[in-house]
Amino acid sequence: MLGFFAIIISISGLFGYANQKWLKLPTTIGVMLISVVMGVCLKTVESVRPVYIEPFRNFLTSFDFSAFVLDFILCFLLFAGSLHVNLSHLRGARATVISYATLGVVISTLLIGFATYALLTAFGMEVFLLHCFLFGAMISPTDPIAVIGILSRYKIPQRLKTEVIGESLFNDGVGIMAFTLILTLIMGGKGAVTPGIVLGMFTIEILGGIAIGFVMGYIAYILLKTIDHYQTEVLITLAVVTGGYSLASSIHASGPLAMVVAGLIIGNKGKANAMSDITAEYVDKFWELIDEICNTILFVLMGLEIFLIPYDNTYILIGVILIGITLAARYISLLPAFFVFNRREPRKRLNLAVLTWGGLRGGISIALSLSLAHRVRESDLFLVCTYCVVLFSVLVQGLTIKHLLKRY
Repeated sequence: MLGFFAIIISISGLFGYANQKWLKLPTTIGVMLISVVMGVCLKTVESVRPVYIEPFRNFLTSFDFSAFVLDFILCFLLFAGSLHVNLSHLRGARATVISYATLGVVISTLLIGFATYALLTAFGMEVFLLHCFLFGAMISPTDPIAVIGILSRYKIPQRLKTEVIGESLFNDGVGIMAFTLILTLIMGGKGAVTPGIVLGMFTIEILGGIAIGFVMGYIAYILLKTIDHYQTEVLITLAVVTGGYSLASSIHASGPLAMVVAGLIIGNKGKANAMSDITAEYVDKFWELIDEICNTILFVLMGLEIFLIPYDNTYILIGVILIGITLAARYISLLPAFFVFNRREPRKRLNLAVLTWGGLRGGISIALSLSLAHRVRESDLFLVCTYCVVLFSVLVQGLTIKHLLKRY
């Protein structure tokens, strides 16, 4: 394990240097672009001289990317992201954020599911509608890691930024729960899931995650308030992340939601009332560094994993078509909440365009798609399609969103 991380961190450091020295793109976009090019080059060499690339293939196949994202790195990234969200701003946009993160995800899942079913049927493929809803569930949530990394570089109206970032932080729990529910239906049959089971899953997953985050955040707040030693206080925040996420996972509650809630409490109430200026500065710098390192590693791995994707021209064509379908579903899913809560906004069309184009997909969608291996027969197809959507999202939407934001 240590050897693996030594290699990945070394690669991440080199790619990060190359990006800062020559490409000068946002870190997440730059390192992923370099990684994708590297993965494609290695795939090309493998098609000619597979023996040369076999050690690299063995290296990647021995690594569980899905578990790495969902069970390890996600907790650090979500906590670091929520640590810098202003709670008063979030409170002012809470109705919109909650609507986007719940109703929006559900609408998007259904729209993408139906459209995917129609598309695959048109290509002559036999597919179950429920499997298409599974794809919709894993591609609908926007990725906070990608969203925060891009939008934090630009000046846009505070409410709009809060809505985009807030939605991306909270919709993971809903998306993962929808994915788990649909996968349970597929694996165990429709009779395995009853309304009572759905309600129980919702209660434990969503409310349990919020409760754990609230309790862990307030325990940390009390501890931070009683001492003034920045080394220990930074360690306390680290304990909240690792301990809280592990606790949530052990009772099948939402670890992502727990981290977001804990981060909001420590980042707002903790900084204001429990930390000295020196401690607050060290906490910020520590988590900014953790965030940057984890982001770089994650996007390097996302790019390199393209080496393992099965190349099929039909799959790629379907994936390209699904890019447009996913964007259309994103736009439609925002409309109900947008016109209910933002009807007085002076620049409705521009705001809606930013919300649609700025809803980036990233590591969470890829991790969920990789977890499907050998569990559904369309796993390879869904993996290719997910990569098509994510690559377009990060590399195209991420690089062009600035042109929309400049209009402000």
